[in-house]
Amino acid sequence: MQPHNRIAKYSLGQVVRHRNRPFRGVIFDVDPEFANTQEWYDSIPEDVRPDKDQPFYHLYAETEATYYVAYVSEQNLVPDASGEPLEHPDVSDMFGDFADGRYPLAGRLN
Repeated sequence: MQPHNRIAKYSLGQVVRHRNRPFRGVIFDVDPEFANTQEWYDSIPEDVRPDKDQPFYHLYAETEATYYVAYVSEQNLVPDASGEPLEHPDVSDMFGDFADGRYPLAGRLN
């Protein structure tokens, strides 16, 4: 049996959209495969439940009405082509200024 290739398609700081839901976000962490709770996974309707054996992304996400953190499978993400920055208040904690469709990681000196 061939091992699965778990190289992430998207990268930290990249702005993406959900394929089927009305939100976009910036990636701040990546899991090479599902690493959330079974309860969370089971809460997804079975007919749209993603395979666990793919990268999952942590996003600072936003809709027109709210800001939150989302956990999304790679198959449900597409690149965001709007060229617009996010308004999410936590983005500036981890990233620098939005440029060329993405956010650079903010350098920290300790």
